[in-house]
Amino acid sequence: MKAKLGFSLKEICVIIIITAITTSLTTGIIIYNNNKLNNGTINLNKDESLKEFLKVYASLNEDYYGDIDKTKMIDSAISGMLNYLGEDYSTYMNKEETNELAEELSGKYQGIGITVIDNNRVFKVHDNTPAKEAGIKENDIITKVNGVEVGNENVANIISKDSENTLLIQRGDETLEIKVTPKQINTPLTREIKEYNGKKIGYIYIPSFNNTVAEEFRKALEELESKEITALTIDLRWNTGGLLTGATEIAAMFLEKDKTIYSLEEKNSSHTYKDDTKEKRDYKVAILINDGTASASEILAAALKDSYGAILIGSPSFGKGKVQQAKYLEDGSMVKYTTARWYTPNGECIDGMGLFPDYSVTLEENNNDNQLEKALELLQ
Repeated sequence: MKAKLGFSLKEICVIIIITAITTSLTTGIIIYNNNKLNNGTINLNKDESLKEFLKVYASLNEDYYGDIDKTKMIDSAISGMLNYLGEDYSTYMNKEETNELAEELSGKYQGIGITVIDNNRVFKVHDNTPAKEAGIKENDIITKVNGVEVGNENVANIISKDSENTLLIQRGDETLEIKVTPKQINTPLTREIKEYNGKKIGYIYIPSFNNTVAEEFRKALEELESKEITALTIDLRWNTGGLLTGATEIAAMFLEKDKTIYSLEEKNSSHTYKDDTKEKRDYKVAILINDGTASASEILAAALKDSYGAILIGSPSFGKGKVQQAKYLEDGSMVKYTTARWYTPNGECIDGMGLFPDYSVTLEENNNDNQLEKALELLQ
């Protein structure tokens, strides 16, 4: 089942956290580099191709018979360069899209606190959020927002982020009307104790990788460990990625020092990144994945599988094995382009293929999360 909502570039943190696999095409692993042109690799004064471009730009501005919006023309030129690369992950983002991404990566958002997937079904209701307080439950189906039929429409395009919303919800045979007002909240990490055959198994759901995810994960993990869990399930379903740092820091909480997290193969070099902390854990870990698990979430899953011995459960992940570099432009827009491939600790590049679960389980379209049930069964 392909995610429709969740933490995505366009719809993240509407939360309602609406996602599409396209998030992995527009966020991915973002590495910031402020000035590539000043490192001596490109001499703009001697670049004949650039001179030709500037001649055309000057001629159009001087001689074209119609009005020209210089800003839009330059935006189109930049988009054209990235489109020429013929690669989905290399894109131009205007100022508004860049601001949305910055909001996503901040770890804070204006929303109600739910993750919605196919058919506008609520997958998660996050703790300490307006949705939780209003009584929205997992597996509720949102049919109307403020009197507007949702249908196949993305709920993010309908819901108001600034005022009270009236949601019409189908809960089994019941039809309910629930009012909920969005507010600014930290990106939540759902954590629970799952009792299974007398064992306490921890559960943490990570919806995306932003600036606060490692800090929030540590809080959740330590809370569960204080209750003496014997094993842990990390849920990465519909997690389409984000910042690499969060995935790296979470992996380091589990791995022994010097264990490999991932490797990068860049244009002229390669590097292997290893855990350099003294912190480690030794209990069993299961990771839930599906075709909405992409990018940084795949890096975490692969690191824990190969270097820790975690088991993967669910369906094959999305398969994004490339790394992007982002560069802000002076007008507030941004260009993002691929600079490297990443490899699992076992030396595999999963781009276009994804990670394959150790236990393949198709999620049932009912109130039973059989993928999670399988994880609990294996971890007991």
